[in-house]
Amino acid sequence: MRDAAPVSTPPRVLPPNDPRQYDDLAGEWWRPDGAFAMLHWLARARAAMVPPASERDALLVDLGCGAGLLAPHLAGKGYRHVGVDLTRSALDQAAAHGVTVIQGDATAVPLADGCAAVVSAGELLEHVPDWRRAVAEACRLLRPGGLLVLDTLNDTLLARLVAVELGERLPTVPRGIHDPRLFVDARALVAECARHGVTLRLRGVRPELGGTAAWLWRRWRGDGRPARREPRILPTRSTAVLYQGRGHRSG
Repeated sequence: MRDAAPVSTPPRVLPPNDPRQYDDLAGEWWRPDGAFAMLHWLARARAAMVPPASERDALLVDLGCGAGLLAPHLAGKGYRHVGVDLTRSALDQAAAHGVTVIQGDATAVPLADGCAAVVSAGELLEHVPDWRRAVAEACRLLRPGGLLVLDTLNDTLLARLVAVELGERLPTVPRGIHDPRLFVDARALVAECARHGVTLRLRGVRPELGGTAAWLWRRWRGDGRPARREPRILPTRSTAVLYQGRGHRSG
């Protein structure tokens, strides 16, 4: 009698933007050419907006920190880096990269009002069911004069086309990682920050075309050699797809 053939378990199908996807993709966070490669590029660009700390051990709160991709780009700037995220598997990796981690919701962070010199909300707002609550929480955490830095996707047809219909068919973005119904209108974001005392200035950003094309070509060829450098995130006049924000809390 033959042994029964092993039964393979098909990958689970999750709804768009389901947080459990990050557990399934836990091994991808720190792969330079992995599914989260573009988050590395964005982390570098976001960190460039953060100046060196003006005092010893100033607190930087990293909302939606994932596996701590911001950490290498903050090295030497003098901050105590605290990361907040829902996903335990990601937080374990963040802790291994020197981040003090808190498992929790970005809309209800267990930290005191005005505790942070800097709050970062990178690629977060388009993933939370109520981005306004996340913005209110980010602003609450900032001390007077504190800095908010963020990047997110605009609530436009073009952003849906580029980020979902096209982007999620490329190896740069996992399929189903976004729910376009959660994308964040740029003007509404500026107004919401102003309600909470933060004057936010926006600029559009995009990956450099040549570097991204070369990166995609390497992925398509299955070239396992590390890239000489990762593609840069560049400013652009249009905020219609991807944009950065930088602003200070008044007071």
